[in-house]
Amino acid sequence: MIERTPTKRPIADQMYDVLLQQFMSGERGAGQSLNIGALSRELDVSQTPLREALARLEHTGLVEREALRGYRVAPMMTRTEVQQLMEARLLLEPKLAEQAALRKTDAFIAELREAVDEFHQSAELADIETEGFDLYWRSDDRFHMCIAAQAGNRFLEMAYGALGGQIQRFRLFSKFGRTGARRAAPEHTAIFEAIEAGDGAAAAEAMRAHVIGATERLLGD
Repeated sequence: MIERTPTKRPIADQMYDVLLQQFMSGERGAGQSLNIGALSRELDVSQTPLREALARLEHTGLVEREALRGYRVAPMMTRTEVQQLMEARLLLEPKLAEQAALRKTDAFIAELREAVDEFHQSAELADIETEGFDLYWRSDDRFHMCIAAQAGNRFLEMAYGALGGQIQRFRLFSKFGRTGARRAAPEHTAIFEAIEAGDGAAAAEAMRAHVIGATERLLGD
């Protein structure tokens, strides 16, 4: 049974966090079946909040639902999927970084700096402990989402958001235990410094190098 401290947070939110943490720790691996009845007994909660949590996780791309078979943890990405995701990201993210640099504000730079600092804090621990991996995963997501939001084009932001679940899947399952965070941290810094300087072209190039580098680190293993 999962022990939970008293909280006013909805049970569905708690179950979302519990399952996500289990994915991060490797307790529930890629492709594993997620039987709602079994989960309900194991976690000592009713099936309704579990269904809500699983539906939210499905929206992120971390969980899949199959007709007549229920939910399962999303499978590992194939090499073709990884390459295609890179191609899609390269169409969007350099442009988002360029526009974010041109539209920078003090508040945006402060938030982006926090995300970069958190990512650097996670880099040494991301591959050896769950807490470090959790910080890596969340700070990386925050960094990229912050840039997308600052670009000022809601259609590009929506397009990036549509990719978000697959990018999370890329981070969480394809690279668990081998994040490459130490090598990615300087790439985040390069993107941040270009954006802070208001250099759109440099920000776009730094983002392009980062997306390619992340993909090559995965496919090179």
